[in-house]
Amino acid sequence: MNNRRDFLKNMGALAAGSVLMPSLASAFNYKKVSNVGVQLYTFRDAMMADAKGTLEKIAALGIKQIESAASGKGLFYGLKPAEIKQICKDLGMTVRSGHTGIGKDWSATVAQAAEAGQEYLICSSLPSWGQTVDNYKKVSDIFNKAGEECKKSGIKFGFHNHAEEFATADGQVLFDVMLNNTDPKLVCWEMDLGWVVTAGKDPFDYFKRFPGRFPLWHLKDMKDHKSTEFGKGDLDIPKLLKHAKDSGLKYFFVEQEEYTNNPFDSMKENMDYLAKLDI
Repeated sequence: MNNRRDFLKNMGALAAGSVLMPSLASAFNYKKVSNVGVQLYTFRDAMMADAKGTLEKIAALGIKQIESAASGKGLFYGLKPAEIKQICKDLGMTVRSGHTGIGKDWSATVAQAAEAGQEYLICSSLPSWGQTVDNYKKVSDIFNKAGEECKKSGIKFGFHNHAEEFATADGQVLFDVMLNNTDPKLVCWEMDLGWVVTAGKDPFDYFKRFPGRFPLWHLKDMKDHKSTEFGKGDLDIPKLLKHAKDSGLKYFFVEQEEYTNNPFDSMKENMDYLAKLDI
């Protein structure tokens, strides 16, 4: 997501203290990309106004996987965990993942994610502790603890990047510091490809050096630091999808924060783009 989430105010409290649908990797055995997911932040205003109606419109676009985003109405835009799970099931969709923050109510957050049927629970951004190696190591320790608690509920914990994590401090790329200091059995990674490329980094380099660590992607095309419809930005989407297996990809979620007209038209354009790919 573009905006940093105010989600780790109480992060120090934590410091002190089965796939239901075919994975995207298997979908690549076919000629067309299938099992597409979306990050609900793409439809944030519509979700805040009418969550159920918006989910119906999303399903009509052919979306199969949903990733929620914490908002002023909670984790599911005012819906209860069991409620969004059932609505999505009735529409042929799965609440696969969700974005949130880590704080003193982390146990309750994990419980809600489990009730919604999520397979993944993703930390959506970092606290403002400063761009230092030591701070990123502290965050890594907290991620490991968060992953331990998620594992108890059968959920995989992960982190979603922006561009800032690819800054360098003391000769080290800070994103790499986190990768090197988290337990792969407890912490996975949701690579936001648009922000990786915007930061001047090569996703394929990470797939090669950290194979299998990125089961989730945000497929986000970007131009001039703004997201745009597929094919209009700097992301080589066909090449990335052809190398999905190297990253360990299971699911990707389309996320678009700025639109030419409205999020529904933009998402239809993105879906049409994917339908034309021959992977």
